[in-house]
Amino acid sequence: MTETRATAEAARRPAPEDPARPAGPLPPLRPRRARPPRRGRRQGAGPFLLLAPFLLLFTAFGVFPLVAAAWTSFHRVELTAPGRAEWVGLRNYTRLLDDGFFWKALLNTLTIGVLATVPQLLLALGVAHLLHARLRGRQFFRVVALAPYATSVAAATLVFALFFGRDHGMANWALGVVGLDPVDWQNGPWASRFAVASIVVWRWTGYNALIYLAALGTVPRELYEAAALDGASRWRQFLHVTLPGIRPALGFTALVSTIGAVQLFGEPLLYASGAGASGGANHQFQTLGLYLYEQGWVNLHLGRAAAIAWAMLLILVAALGLARLIRKAAA
Repeated sequence: MTETRATAEAARRPAPEDPARPAGPLPPLRPRRARPPRRGRRQGAGPFLLLAPFLLLFTAFGVFPLVAAAWTSFHRVELTAPGRAEWVGLRNYTRLLDDGFFWKALLNTLTIGVLATVPQLLLALGVAHLLHARLRGRQFFRVVALAPYATSVAAATLVFALFFGRDHGMANWALGVVGLDPVDWQNGPWASRFAVASIVVWRWTGYNALIYLAALGTVPRELYEAAALDGASRWRQFLHVTLPGIRPALGFTALVSTIGAVQLFGEPLLYASGAGASGGANHQFQTLGLYLYEQGWVNLHLGRAAAIAWAMLLILVAALGLARLIRKAAA
């Protein structure tokens, strides 16, 4: 008992202070500075070595063709003698300003682009909204939506050329059923542009719908639940939750569709049999891409074709710059 009591009293006593330890609270520890990693020559050149294949390919197939086309646009070069180049300055560009076929091709490009891009994106948004809902066989409908994109341009254009046939086409048959007169879908100015635009809409709606569908999956469900609790209808949820949530996807598809509209080539080339690069007997659906092909590979004027190519690039840059200014002004 005596030993136990002595042990308990010793446990209650404070521990003796260390004479080597300074009195008072301990000073705060200073955080050690992290030394910056040493960048050797191999580590600094590593990212450039990884990017070297891309930079080489981009320079060979991207930058060099642009520079070569710019150089050719200031010369008179014929396809029959590409080695002979005669300096003409801005003559190829000034001739475009007085060329009625160029302005008609530009008007056709803008018209077909609007007729194809606006319905295409609206339909794609509606299809994506339907596919995003919980319904049976969603995977099957997604594959069906992407099937037109996987179809070749030649096959799709051939089917639509038969569909819009003047004498035995299904479109005129449907018009006759409702009591309307048949339409010349290949020679009519607006009818032919509408027919070409319908091919673009059919081929690219599913592609844009899948992009919107992927973007819809990133919108949080909590936002829809909060909007429903606040009494917002489905339409107001779509306007104030869905559209702001997929805004980057909307901008991307609008940009890609605009570029595709300016570069439209395959559909109008193959639409009318025998029309070729002229875009019809009266150039009624000749786009800038067809006009470039006609000047360079039919009329053999490579200098003019290069000038048209750079004019298309400048028109596209101006259109995108104008759209950006409008967006900033609206914001």
